[in-house]
Amino acid sequence: MGSQSNPQFLYLTTKGWKTGQQHRIEIWFVEYDNKYFIMSETMENAHWVQNIINDPHVLIEIKHNRVEGTARIIDKAKEPQLEDEVQKLMSTKPVAGLIVELKPK
Repeated sequence: MGSQSNPQFLYLTTKGWKTGQQHRIEIWFVEYDNKYFIMSETMENAHWVQNIINDPHVLIEIKHNRVEGTARIIDKAKEPQLEDEVQKLMSTKPVAGLIVELKPK
């Protein structure tokens, strides 16, 4: 379980691609190369992933600190080394899925 100094979860706010309303989720993450990485176990079926595909601008909140950022889906075919590094960090959570990079501004 994460502590305040080392959280395991962040809050991600996306803009709903159908509604235009903000969509906020709490999600497990890892940090690598000054970016945050999250995973969708349901791949592109997750509403927040669909929102990112349509509008990559996001709001990231960790430990009550909010920053704007951009999100993108990691292309495993084009970025196998990045995908491998992030998978190693995510090995503590035994699931597979679509990896999404969150880059704070």
